[in-house]
Amino acid sequence: MERNAISKVFKRILLIGVVGLLFFFTSGNAFAKPPNIVLILADDLGFTDTQPYGSEIPTPNISRLADEGLMFTNYHTAANCSPTRAMLLTGVDCHRNGVPNIPEAIPSELAEHAHYQGTLNHNVVTIATQLKDAGYHTYMTGKWHLGKTPDLLPSQRGFERTVTMADTGADNWEKKTYSPLNRKANWFADGKEIDDLPEDFYSSKFYIDKAIEFIESNRNDGLPFFSYIAFQAVHTPVQAPQEYTDKYMGKYDGGWQGLRENRLERAKAKKIVPPGTKMVKMGTSVDWESLSDSEKRYESKKMAVYAGMVDAMDHHIGRLLTYLKETGQYDHTIFIFTSDNGPACTDVDSNKVAWENLYLKLWMKANGINRDYETLGTRGSYINMGITFASSAASPLAYYKFWVGEGGMRVPLIISGRDITEKGKITNAFTYVTDITPTILEIAGVRPHQGNFLGRRVEPMIGKSLFPLVKGAVERVYQEDETVGYELTGHAALFKGDYKIVKNRGPVGDNTWHLFNITMDPGETKDLKEEMPERFRDMMAAYRTYASDNNVLPVPEDYNYFNILRAYSTRTQLKAYLPISVTMAIVIIALFGFFIVRWFLYPARLNKR
Repeated sequence: MERNAISKVFKRILLIGVVGLLFFFTSGNAFAKPPNIVLILADDLGFTDTQPYGSEIPTPNISRLADEGLMFTNYHTAANCSPTRAMLLTGVDCHRNGVPNIPEAIPSELAEHAHYQGTLNHNVVTIATQLKDAGYHTYMTGKWHLGKTPDLLPSQRGFERTVTMADTGADNWEKKTYSPLNRKANWFADGKEIDDLPEDFYSSKFYIDKAIEFIESNRNDGLPFFSYIAFQAVHTPVQAPQEYTDKYMGKYDGGWQGLRENRLERAKAKKIVPPGTKMVKMGTSVDWESLSDSEKRYESKKMAVYAGMVDAMDHHIGRLLTYLKETGQYDHTIFIFTSDNGPACTDVDSNKVAWENLYLKLWMKANGINRDYETLGTRGSYINMGITFASSAASPLAYYKFWVGEGGMRVPLIISGRDITEKGKITNAFTYVTDITPTILEIAGVRPHQGNFLGRRVEPMIGKSLFPLVKGAVERVYQEDETVGYELTGHAALFKGDYKIVKNRGPVGDNTWHLFNITMDPGETKDLKEEMPERFRDMMAAYRTYASDNNVLPVPEDYNYFNILRAYSTRTQLKAYLPISVTMAIVIIALFGFFIVRWFLYPARLNKR
């Protein structure tokens, strides 16, 4: 009897000990066993470009993620791609991680400074490194644009397997660049340059093919994986398989303003924005009715291709979901879907003098690129949307990519998957791109590297984990008195509570600070600066502190984003063709000299004889 009692006590102590050990090892984890994590990043996708956010484009797979997760309607990124990618992968402000802007657009006066190189510096630790150190497989497929030198490629920044396009963009059908910014398209696999791409290459298909291949290669070893998939959709050039474009032919014959208004109404109906939301009419959008019938036909088809590209991306996301379901991995995977910034607003034929159009058209001709109506979106075609349909893609928000209005910074965010408590729900809590890394780390149960890493000081993360929102434990992660600042080429913003101060430079903005309640007025239609002078002064002081603490440097007074890109393109092409140009010049001079001697000097000597 006594022995049985002792035995029971011993078993109870042993059980308590085992439970205690399990709690000790799992208390830092959101899950008892770390889940797989899939981070999907679209490129230049607007706020209402997907069905859950009010789009007319069917996106059943993204909708599925929304139904099985939490949708964020007040999530913000940088206003262009590289700064977002750098903050997304590190949780560190872009002025501290080395990427305050894309390198191609940084003026020489700022490029002299170490933190204005436009490449991810070594004072930050990526989410991939931290997960890999914790026992995760780490994979990347897609656009990188954080550095092309061997030490800066994703294969050296924590990713175990990679297939990546390292530039600002590239063609979606073949291995060639999409602009004069680059001499060639720079593709790498596991750190080595790729000579060519598959014959059936289409970027969205290829990235999912490789993601599945990487996941499958280690599926049976019991370790979790982190898969980062960075699509080119819907970055310029906008291209889609013909069968996807065909679905939307004629759908946009009503023009951009009607589309912008229709999306606003659907967003209201879905409670993506408040019922009283208004929107400004972007002064850069021309009147649809001022176009000729042929111009309307052309613009409508451009938007059809754009919709087809979104549709195709969703289809290939669905292929990944199906694979994970069929292999028994879906129910143990967390999905994060978002975009790097708002819709792109550039257009080949806009805001250019005649010689620039001629230069670009000659470059296109030399690279086998056309803008013919019949082949829009197919191999060899070139489309970018311009400021008009970009305003529709951002609806009901103001501005677009490159500017820091809500249309440039507010984008979709969905966190979905197993053990997500807030399934099919919406949160309007303010969130920011630097929150993604700490969120992933908490989901994985990984403590972030702090202070020093591999003998060097590393920048601390500034973001907050969104997991309490996902679990329904809190209604907001940023308190009323907390601020988040941002700057891009003199455009600037600061968020505090439900409010935002913002300044957009020309040629689209007025270079003046404004104050908006972006919770109730996401369209930024009512400036509250005069009504709330104390709040405005307080937030302006907070922005100055942000700029000082993060060493934000002022851009030159005459800085123009697009002029810098054109100058960069010119230098790139001159370097590319300099040897040929010099050789041709020498040959021409030599021939000219020969004819001078032959026809003028030599006959004169014969006459003297």
